[in-house]
Amino acid sequence: MSSEPPPGSGAQPPEDDPFRKRPPSDQPGQGSGSPYDAPYGGAQQPPPPGHPYGGQQPPPYGGSPYGGSPYGEGPPGGGPYGGGAGGHPGDPLAGMPPLADSGRRTLARIIDMILVGIVVWLLTWAFGVREYSVDGDNIEVGRSIGQSVVAAVLYIAYDTFLIGRTGQTLGKKWLGMRVANLSDGATPSMQTSLVRALVLWLPFAFCCACVWTVICGGWSFFDKPYKQGLHDKAAKTVEVSTR
Repeated sequence: MSSEPPPGSGAQPPEDDPFRKRPPSDQPGQGSGSPYDAPYGGAQQPPPPGHPYGGQQPPPYGGSPYGGSPYGEGPPGGGPYGGGAGGHPGDPLAGMPPLADSGRRTLARIIDMILVGIVVWLLTWAFGVREYSVDGDNIEVGRSIGQSVVAAVLYIAYDTFLIGRTGQTLGKKWLGMRVANLSDGATPSMQTSLVRALVLWLPFAFCCACVWTVICGGWSFFDKPYKQGLHDKAAKTVEVSTR
């Protein structure tokens, strides 16, 4: 029996996740050795006599012989995979695709809302759980809450299942983007996807739908440097382009 946790269990993402960031040694054309290794994969040779480091290997990352970086920082990249091409030291986006455009994200969200909204309308119509504009406060309130519950369940289930499975809802897939863990670029677990969906859809379903959508999703238009909505911040995710 395998000891590896199943995907989506809330544990670490599987190593075979095609979207997970890879360390430099896994990148084509890059070696895994130190810049001080001998050429062509040979064994390391001690420095010649009179070397400024007195017979010891020079410190890593271009640091000072007295320890640490000459700029008072740690090794480049900060994270386990380094800074990557074009990345700044410590930037978790290094090695990941570019962030998705906020306007495209908004359009994908509208597509998802329409798709799920159609299903919500059909179910509430079929089972008589709809909002009526009739006299009788008790009847009107009861119907409204029932419709909100159906909408919340369907929106949360839709977002949680698809994001936890592939990182993409239908809207995101059609417009070329996906959700990724900020820490390692992997597809979010089901637990992470559930947190993200709850923050996004619970207020939407039960109160101030339009206002919450503008605040939660529109936050990405102003957020720096990761373009996160409030639901992304809660789940520690980002949205990246797949095109």
